[in-house]
Amino acid sequence: MRVVVDLGACEGNARCMDVAPEIFELGDDDQARVLIERPPEELRAKAEQAVRLCPRAAISLVEDR
Repeated sequence: MRVVVDLGACEGNARCMDVAPEIFELGDDDQARVLIERPPEELRAKAEQAVRLCPRAAISLVEDR
């Protein structure tokens, strides 16, 4: 899976960082940045929770083929 943040939609609420600090950080511009674009499978639950908690639906997971 690949983690994608839509920077046009991100408001910098940092909910993703709260649940998955291994995957996300907040940049100087108050927008989420992906630290691990392809996180290991053991972080999948955290990545999925970040997707669900994002108030602007700015995070998505793209499944690898």
